Amino acid sequence: MPRPLVIGNGKMLINFDASLNMRDLYYPYVGQLNHIGGYFSRIGVWVDGLFSWCHEANWTIQLAYLPETLVTNVVATNAKLGIQLTIHDAVHQRETIYLKKIIVKNVWDEDREVRLFFNHDYSINETEVGDTAVYDPLLNAVYHYKRNVYIMINGKTEDAGMYEYSIGVKRFNHAEGTWRDAEDGRLGGNPIAQGSVDSTVSFRLNVPAHQEKPLWYWIAMGENLTEAKTLNEYVLENNPDLLLRRVQVFWERWVNKTDRDFADLGDDVISLFKQSLLIVRTQTDQNGAIIAANDSDILQFNRDHYSYMWPRDGAFIAYAMTKAGYDGVVSPFFDFCSNALTEEGYLHHKYNPDGSVGSSWHPFIHDGKYQLPIQEDETALVLFALWEHYKEHKQIESSQNLYATLIRPAANFLTQYVDEKVNLPHASYDLWEERRGIFTFTSCTVYGGLIAAANFASLFGDDRRRRRYEETAERIKRGIEQYLYDEQVGRFIRGIYIDRDGSITKDLTLESSLFALFAFYVFDIDDPRVIRTMEAVETGLSVNSDVGGVSRYQNDYYFQKSQDIENIPGNPWIICTLWMAEWRIARARTVADLAVPRQTLEWVVKNALESGVLPEQLDPYTGSPLSVAPLTWSHSTFVLTVLKYLEKYGELTNRAPLS
Repeated sequence: MPRPLVIGNGKMLINFDASLNMRDLYYPYVGQLNHIGGYFSRIGVWVDGLFSWCHEANWTIQLAYLPETLVTNVVATNAKLGIQLTIHDAVHQRETIYLKKIIVKNVWDEDREVRLFFNHDYSINETEVGDTAVYDPLLNAVYHYKRNVYIMINGKTEDAGMYEYSIGVKRFNHAEGTWRDAEDGRLGGNPIAQGSVDSTVSFRLNVPAHQEKPLWYWIAMGENLTEAKTLNEYVLENNPDLLLRRVQVFWERWVNKTDRDFADLGDDVISLFKQSLLIVRTQTDQNGAIIAANDSDILQFNRDHYSYMWPRDGAFIAYAMTKAGYDGVVSPFFDFCSNALTEEGYLHHKYNPDGSVGSSWHPFIHDGKYQLPIQEDETALVLFALWEHYKEHKQIESSQNLYATLIRPAANFLTQYVDEKVNLPHASYDLWEERRGIFTFTSCTVYGGLIAAANFASLFGDDRRRRRYEETAERIKRGIEQYLYDEQVGRFIRGIYIDRDGSITKDLTLESSLFALFAFYVFDIDDPRVIRTMEAVETGLSVNSDVGGVSRYQNDYYFQKSQDIENIPGNPWIICTLWMAEWRIARARTVADLAVPRQTLEWVVKNALESGVLPEQLDPYTGSPLSVAPLTWSHSTFVLTVLKYLEKYGELTNRAPLS
């Protein structure tokens, strides 16, 4: 199930599903230590002797955010109960405090007592073993704790604090959890439990006919009880309603910090552009890790998740956020990569948010021979993104600091990791992490990374290294032309595989990542070879269904929904579809030429979730989201494509960009 609502601040990230269940709670890193782990922390309502959890079928739920914010704006209606809930959720922009405001509307003709219930199904530090939940009568609050994580739950109405509570055992010895205790409208009041535990708290409101009453609820998280208490007190002293308003204002200011001319783009595209900036921010840890996705439901498919920092994703996302003007978000990413770089000068497959090396399926041995278990594009892309960051923000001091720790060692690795026989990078894994060989995409990123390193060397007066980086880049370009262009098919190919005997096998598979030929400035956009390649990609990978879009490559197996490869070469991916829009934008010579990429941007809006969240890929027949949602890379690619559209529109109309 996708996560249509995500909120966070770089230290605390919370995901909700479409039924308003809190499914993921990450702290103290974005993407690391999920204290819910996909279980259900749910909301229930009792009125007139009837009870319903919000995930039950008799609720109609509209999911959205307040415009240009990371504050949710949810309307949940239950006609059977005669109740409507308007819900605003947010994470404080600075502190590890989650805030919720619920406006309870009584749509019937008589005054009524309404009780709201909040269940907390935590597995602190990702295990149920050894948790404790306890009620504190002095605070009239419940908190869960284990070792260095304390989760304090509190709330209030206009008239009173918490009404009732219950703490008990879950998923052990046939105990389901205290959420069952809530379904008669009352809670038993057990004050403590340890082991595999959960808790439920309630609040009581008297709501006159056709009127509404507010309720505030919050969670404060800290490394110890004192910190959690201090944050709880902060909410009480400052008024949760006022804090929620401050969060709203902060994000409105943040997303509008640049006065941008959106040319002829429609309001829906502009709205998703801003929402994408905000969602990317939620997936970015304060220490620099940019996480691919934090939808824990993917665990059901492969017993691993996307809550890692792939240097590939991170570099693409950093590039987009750099172009959007968010230096403060991006700069820590490059420090993260500098710290993660190996002594040899390359980056591993992926990393945990705390900087440790993540899980991998790339082996050190292949066909009995040692190999580096890497995707070389990941190292190269970071250098490319860093130069784009410098061009945008001119942070020469930080770039100088990174020159010795990141730029030079990474560039030196790229210059050495070259197959002399073909003047191309040695074999490594492709950007999709599926096959090992020498690929056009990888080769183009290495070219782009080396030119970026040469630019830095020139900036710092290091002419010897500049020449070496440029010479290697040009060798690789010649290798691409000689071995990765096929005269017979008249286009560039996905890659080659060099057998043990030195023979070369060509991989002619149509591949969306061939956009790298122009995206990393290897070849001119008007090069006939590039044009033929991109036209073949557009024709061969377009999804011929009502959903449309562009797939990754021919016969893509990942979450595959169709064997009709001729019409459905693979599921449509947001990023691959947008890459084709980038191609069209780059080739545009008139404003009329921008019509198709503008339609692509509108296609993305159409296929976003109701809340504006973008998935990784779509079902080619229904358009429903597949794999994870939100995928940070999808949102950042939308941002980058919009920015490239606006830049080209400005060039074609001589409109100066606003700033």
